[in-house]
Amino acid sequence: MASGKSLFLGILVGGVVGATATLLSAPTSGKELRAKVMNQGIEWKELLEKLKLDSLRLKNQLAATSKEGVSLIKELTQEMKSSVVEWKESVEPHQHNIHQYLEQIESSLKDLEEKVQKG
Repeated sequence: MASGKSLFLGILVGGVVGATATLLSAPTSGKELRAKVMNQGIEWKELLEKLKLDSLRLKNQLAATSKEGVSLIKELTQEMKSSVVEWKESVEPHQHNIHQYLEQIESSLKDLEEKVQKG
């Protein structure tokens, strides 16, 4: 933020010095010069006010966007946790069935081995 202020201050000072040098070196009467200086001052004041308002709007927009981002991340995290829990709940009954099925296969294989050894 400090570099932004320095840049802004540099632009402002450079503009004022440039405008002053231009006005003073121009071949005009005192009355015309004063009018130009006054108009230039009004223009600079309006420009500075506009820059100030734009900066304030940008700051507010960044704050709002940041808050929205945090909110979205929290919401996404909750949805992911919920999805994982639902997935575990849907898989768990099938795991038990698969385990029972494997035990039946193992039992059948033992019976088959016994029959082969007797036979």
